[in-house]
Amino acid sequence: MPETATANKMHPVTPPKKVPKPKTAAERKARLGRILAGLDKLYPDVTCALHHGNAWELLVATILSAQCTDERVNKVTPGLFKKYSTVAAMAAASQDELALDIRSTGFFNNKARSLIGAAKKLMADHNGDVPRSMEELLKVPGAARKTANVVLGVAYGIASGLVVDTHVQRITRRLDLTKNEDPVKIEQDLMKLLPQNDWIQFSHQVIHFGRGICVARKPKCGECPLDPLCYAKDKVLS
Repeated sequence: MPETATANKMHPVTPPKKVPKPKTAAERKARLGRILAGLDKLYPDVTCALHHGNAWELLVATILSAQCTDERVNKVTPGLFKKYSTVAAMAAASQDELALDIRSTGFFNNKARSLIGAAKKLMADHNGDVPRSMEELLKVPGAARKTANVVLGVAYGIASGLVVDTHVQRITRRLDLTKNEDPVKIEQDLMKLLPQNDWIQFSHQVIHFGRGICVARKPKCGECPLDPLCYAKDKVLS
């Protein structure tokens, strides 16, 4: 998988008061264009960090990633996919045994129940295949909008919406691309704001940006190429 891009060298941080806020629709559009260009330069080829070989494996990995790091999930899934090599095998799994197999990802009883339920749903309604629509994916146990957007975007290249995780929530608010805190409302705002052909890539770029540069506790503003566009009040100036 692609590694997070190397940030620019340290530079003097622009105080938030000295970053002009866009006042017109044209200025907001121009600023957004510069943000997208900056993310494209930082992460031109970035994608989902969850290791997978097909849509089913990605669905499993994404369900496991709830309240868990991608790194931890990637340590669990190779053995999991070897033991339960098909959707049918997962559908026939013992919930107690599966819970032990995924214990290190946290919330393992609920996740085991979701995985077996998802496998049974796919076997019953889709011949074991992962559906290619938001409507059908949302009927699969364990698949809320975030999970569905990951699977549709990464496995199938279908831009039905945007993945809104904690990084996307935090950073789109910091960059003043939304005023909302609710993930569904943030997604709606971003869908109106961004061209649809940017929906899939944007989320993955922001997630990597949030892990590597715009970290939650002490953002690396001196390394950030988006610094001249950011007027967040909590910028780290030193």
